[in-house]
Amino acid sequence: MKNIILTTLISLGCNAVQAQSRQNKEDDFYRIVTIPIPENIKMEVGGLQALPDGRLAASTRRGDVWMIGNPYLKGDGQPSFHRFASGLHEPLGLLYRGKDFLISQRGEVTRLADTDNDGVADVYDSFAKWPLSGNYHQYSYGPVKLPNGEMIVTLNLDWIGKGASQSKWRGWMLKLGEDGSLTPYATGLRSPSSFGSYKGEIFYTENQGDWVGSGRMTQLNKGDFAGNPAGLRWSSEPGSPVSLKPEDIPDTNEPLYDVAKRTPGLKIPAVWFPHTLIGISTAGFVEDLTNGAFGPFTGQMFAGDQGHSNISRIDLEKVNGVWQGTVFPFREGFMSGILRLEWGLDGSVFVGQTSRGWSATGKEEFGIQRLVWTGKMPFEMKTVRSMPDGFEITFTRPVDKKTAADQESYKLNSFTYEYHHTYGSPIVNTKEVPLKGIIVSDDGLKVRLVLDPAVLRKGYIHEIKAEGVRATEGNGLLHATGYYTLNEIASGNAASSAQFTTTVKAVAMDHSNHSVTETVAVASTAASAKRVTEMPASWTTGPDQTIIIGTVPGLKFDISEIQVKAGSKIKLVFNNNDDMLHNLVITKPGKVNEVGEAGLNLGLKGSEMNYVPKTSDVLFHSNIVEPEKSESIYFVAPKQAATYTYVCTFPGHYTLMQGKLNVVK
Repeated sequence: MKNIILTTLISLGCNAVQAQSRQNKEDDFYRIVTIPIPENIKMEVGGLQALPDGRLAASTRRGDVWMIGNPYLKGDGQPSFHRFASGLHEPLGLLYRGKDFLISQRGEVTRLADTDNDGVADVYDSFAKWPLSGNYHQYSYGPVKLPNGEMIVTLNLDWIGKGASQSKWRGWMLKLGEDGSLTPYATGLRSPSSFGSYKGEIFYTENQGDWVGSGRMTQLNKGDFAGNPAGLRWSSEPGSPVSLKPEDIPDTNEPLYDVAKRTPGLKIPAVWFPHTLIGISTAGFVEDLTNGAFGPFTGQMFAGDQGHSNISRIDLEKVNGVWQGTVFPFREGFMSGILRLEWGLDGSVFVGQTSRGWSATGKEEFGIQRLVWTGKMPFEMKTVRSMPDGFEITFTRPVDKKTAADQESYKLNSFTYEYHHTYGSPIVNTKEVPLKGIIVSDDGLKVRLVLDPAVLRKGYIHEIKAEGVRATEGNGLLHATGYYTLNEIASGNAASSAQFTTTVKAVAMDHSNHSVTETVAVASTAASAKRVTEMPASWTTGPDQTIIIGTVPGLKFDISEIQVKAGSKIKLVFNNNDDMLHNLVITKPGKVNEVGEAGLNLGLKGSEMNYVPKTSDVLFHSNIVEPEKSESIYFVAPKQAATYTYVCTFPGHYTLMQGKLNVVK
């Protein structure tokens, strides 16, 4: 970033400085409006439905359904709250059908109705049932109604140190009939909290976990297998449309795209949400059908993120019959973890939020907010399209042609993830993608980035940074980065050299479309002075003190405060008992936030560096530790008595996951 800004300043002089001063903020274009909630209501949103009469219905993880009057805060600006139903078991969905609601509890879909019109449900009918194991991770979602009138539900896997399907159809998407019948539709799902339709086809979003290197969105047809083999336990059952068996799934650490080429039925994602770069826990999504009421992105999608409390934007296209496209950052700064998005009647988006047990960068435990377009046009990359020799970007406003034609305005990389039973994946096979040429359209609304076709890698995420591009008014892009998942390369005519401005940036090229071993970015296991994993030979009598620290759900260490003697020899055992990736980093007094922010900003280098920034503010650290695993480190406690901090610097964790290390004389 620093080099790009410097280059731009040299080429543009004072204009660039003026442009920076005119840089806009997200709030200039999309305003967050908070719905005030009474203190006695725990509005941990599990489902949202905007009703035709202007009310908003919300189910909560506490087991209630609330009717919210005046959610648009008109008139006196005050909403009203009326409890419609209660006593449900952690509902994580809600469907309004006019005469009644359908809502998923842990073990069933329940029909709620108010037959005496007193505003309170008096019918709680069991509409459809499925068995339970009792595992805490057996969340159930939906129902969601499709454009053709069909309904679907999904069932989360158990967690027993890995994903498991301990009761029938866990890890599956099921069609729900009007008679309450359940028909298996697809499997390979791990934590399918959000699903619905886009352009009439079924999509679902997935979270990082075992067999899932990063968050992703996948289009599902009947009989598809989305990647996690636990649900294949039931593929031989009557009615199963899936023929794969658990033993058919390779566990080779290859990219998912490569495995899918030789595993019929394994579905590749339409888009990846790069872990920590876009978010860490992909949640609900909506298709923009507002015809411009929400801005210039009609026909695209917006997805929330539970862990990073933000919303991203998804621009898809179909190439050779396969879905693919770009994920862009869109809006951050929400109050809690986002689980549900729901269009309001006015073209705004209701954002339902909860963080209990899952935690989020948003500091509140729950909340409902509205995202409203202000009417101003943001300067954004609107779409990215695959070309036979690169990508074509369409902008929301005309670009300044000088900066748009400057190769220093862009930086491209490609990378992917490993497909394996391990929880998550580091970013692997990272490679810089050199520009060959640039074509700027006459109207300034399109820029074609011309590449050598040999550097385009199918199945890889292509990071497109356009930090140097300016609008004609001089301001930079509101969000200068997009992540394009390239499953197919578009056909058509390649650009001729007469059409484009030739770029001369020297980059070593590898024309292979497969894994590139020389640039693999894998989390380092080497020890350093700040990470010693074997007891020093000089410790002939062993450590003076052994400390064992574990984790508990909700982004917490199981010990919040420990005490050691200054200069003593310490063995610290870090046990990751959680179902997420964590590390443990000891920082200098008062430096924890700076270290956490630095870890968050490591970008593509983050997983390679175990999200531990190179700074003198870090004293000692572990590497990233996978769920149900541990690591021991050895260090000599600081000689200076003070309160130090131990923290997890995995992105999104550091604000919550902290403890005190008290060093005493």
